[in-house]
Amino acid sequence: MILKKILLFLILLVSFHVYAQEEIVAKFILDGARFHQGGTPVRASLEGINYNTDKGALRLFELNGKTRSELPCQLEPGNSPGLWWMPAGKISSDVVRKFILVKDSSFTAKNEITTELTAKALIVRHNQQNILQYNLAEVFPPDTVNPIYRRSAFIHPLWSPSGNILTRINPPDHRHHMGIWNPWTKTAFEGHNTDFWNLNEGEGTVKFGGINSLVSGSVFGGFKVRHEHVDFQCKGGDKVVMDEVWDVRIWNIGTYNGIKAWLWDLTTTLNCATSSPILLEAYRYGGGIGFRANEEWTNKNSWVVTSEGKTRKDADGSRARWCDVGGDFSGNGTSGILFLSDRSNREHPEPMRVWPENANGGRGDLFFEFCPIRYKSWELKPGNEYVLRYRMLVYDGKIDAQTAEQLWNDFAHPPQVRLDN
Repeated sequence: MILKKILLFLILLVSFHVYAQEEIVAKFILDGARFHQGGTPVRASLEGINYNTDKGALRLFELNGKTRSELPCQLEPGNSPGLWWMPAGKISSDVVRKFILVKDSSFTAKNEITTELTAKALIVRHNQQNILQYNLAEVFPPDTVNPIYRRSAFIHPLWSPSGNILTRINPPDHRHHMGIWNPWTKTAFEGHNTDFWNLNEGEGTVKFGGINSLVSGSVFGGFKVRHEHVDFQCKGGDKVVMDEVWDVRIWNIGTYNGIKAWLWDLTTTLNCATSSPILLEAYRYGGGIGFRANEEWTNKNSWVVTSEGKTRKDADGSRARWCDVGGDFSGNGTSGILFLSDRSNREHPEPMRVWPENANGGRGDLFFEFCPIRYKSWELKPGNEYVLRYRMLVYDGKIDAQTAEQLWNDFAHPPQVRLDN
């Protein structure tokens, strides 16, 4: 009996010591809905809350009666500060889920998603596993090819969780294709036309313009970078006519419904770089998000499925909220990318350019693009910002239409968090 009392006293003493190092910052309630199955990031606003971390790191716990379970969380400081985390399990509208945020002077968070700056690129990893590479230095085509095709400011390689490379650059049939990228094809500026897509025209290009920020963390990592759309045809020489910011954020999900996957967002913000407007003319190629698939995927071993049930036979020119593309790799299974378009995007559900099954002399190589100017021109006016948002699930194996629909709903209707007073 005495021994039990001593043990109980020691447990209480240790617990008191642990909690004495904590300072409660805020309490939250997560409002779920019928859409959410877990594996989706949620955000709590910290505006008006004293979250100063000088005296300790932030820790988040989910409360379940008298017990609590810790979840990785990550602060996003700035003019509109917030806290991000990934709730575990299904988020149901009929279950109240409560969380408590504390400061702990003895805690150090672990960065699981890291962004490394090298001399030529930004590489984002999950622990030591590569996710994607953004190229900030110009990449030249093979020595036998005209160097006019050199390009920076694009993503390649994009790896699947098993290490398959999904992207391709400088393919012989389209030397200007650069992994994941988004130049504009037919544009009008100050009385002339400029093609930023077909580099061989020599009319313009897109260049890396600088780094705004790099982020590593336990919940997300990534970067914000600037792009310059350079017009070679302006009076007085080359001129930057349009600015763009890419905000790339990779979420630490590990798996989604048992599927090994990466989840990442691309937000692109456009604005005029001069006092003149620029017209992005309607065309079947241009802007949005473009993807040239690896050389292994042909019409024999790849697929395209859209939210409207279209395939490579009839997807081109149609509109969709999401599009799933993927294929086989020799000796290393199958991988794919689910592209999700945000409902706030221009022309959403967005028109697409999808190469037909007989593309490239019948091989059926795979190209996909969300193309917000396919049917309607878009004039960008000075002083305004224009935003397009996309989310991608990069996965191994295959997903079905129900899973794709679930992921789009998670993206389009994220769970809401409110303060618990």
